[in-house]
Amino acid sequence: MALARIDWFHVALPLRKAIKHSSHERTTSESIFVRATLDDGSIGFGEGVPRPYVTGESIATAIEAIEAIDVAPMLGEPDSFEQAVDRIDAVTLPTIQDDPRGMFGNAARCALELALLDAFGRRFGRSVGDAVRHLIRGRRFLRPEPGPVRYSGAITAESPRKERISAIKMRAYGFRQVKVKVGVAGQDDPARLRRFRLLLGSAMDLRLDANEAWSAAEVLDRVEPLRRFDPSALEQPVPHAEIEAMAELRPRIGLPVMLDESLCGEPDGRRAVERGLADLFNVRISKCGGIGPTLRLIELADRHGLGVQLGCHPGESGLLSAAGRHLACNLSGLRFLEGSYDRHVLLENPTTPDITFGYGGRAWPIPGPGLGVQVDPARLERLSLAHREVSHG
Repeated sequence: MALARIDWFHVALPLRKAIKHSSHERTTSESIFVRATLDDGSIGFGEGVPRPYVTGESIATAIEAIEAIDVAPMLGEPDSFEQAVDRIDAVTLPTIQDDPRGMFGNAARCALELALLDAFGRRFGRSVGDAVRHLIRGRRFLRPEPGPVRYSGAITAESPRKERISAIKMRAYGFRQVKVKVGVAGQDDPARLRRFRLLLGSAMDLRLDANEAWSAAEVLDRVEPLRRFDPSALEQPVPHAEIEAMAELRPRIGLPVMLDESLCGEPDGRRAVERGLADLFNVRISKCGGIGPTLRLIELADRHGLGVQLGCHPGESGLLSAAGRHLACNLSGLRFLEGSYDRHVLLENPTTPDITFGYGGRAWPIPGPGLGVQVDPARLERLSLAHREVSHG
């Protein structure tokens, strides 16, 4: 069987409340969905989340990338699921602009990759989790078999009253780990962390995400009053433009440093390792270009003794949530896990069934072929701002 058709959809997902951090604030989440149709009628969906402040992509450039690639000849007619997975993993997008960090087009490639894995998975009766296991067969961070996981909670920057309510909910819901956004203008971070530690308790693993909030010149002064609240990690403390300063600052910060906006492709990962810029990688499937590239960054971290957080973009639909679940349930040694926030974040999700994590952030492997979730056609039509067929057959 071969690829017959590609469609893209520009989708706007309404959020239950605004998501705010130092880099951005949003009340909707815009994604690119890709639908892949095989010549036997098998259909798969994928999602990418273009964010200009992360990979430099926009919805328009993601669409341009999807329309520029003729992927069918790269796939041919695979006669096994494993062969399909290998060919999908080898798919590369045309270079649209100078891209030394290997990241421009990552969201578009992610959407295309997931749609193809979903479609061929349904055709062969195999799951995306099986694709993960095939791609990292023999690696030490592959679980012996798929198993349950626990997700982290997250507290965004809000009013003190709303933050207190969020913290109480996190503790009552049984989370073991919570991430707190810091560095937002007008917020007193030491006072906030004092409240959070009191409300969450001393046993809660509390980590911080600055989203590039501080300059290299001020980061030590900003972090010093926060260390007494025993945070387990500090994510992206400085802008990417100043990330080289972390080679000198990281040993002085006194907390494990995690890269996010400065970790979007393999060139970023190699530079971080070579120059000692980080203790942990935050990999996200969309920003890293799909499951295959994400796994290669995880392997790089594992090879050099760095920790890994499998993260997510705020406002992902059930498609990326499912992809993250298939990754997480087959990987060992993840330090932190984010995602599957679906019904807690989205007013409307175009996918079924609901795969939101349960009490304590607990979640289980998703059964069924492909991603294991379905896109509801009526919801997709209602949430789509634009749609176009791109013939690749």
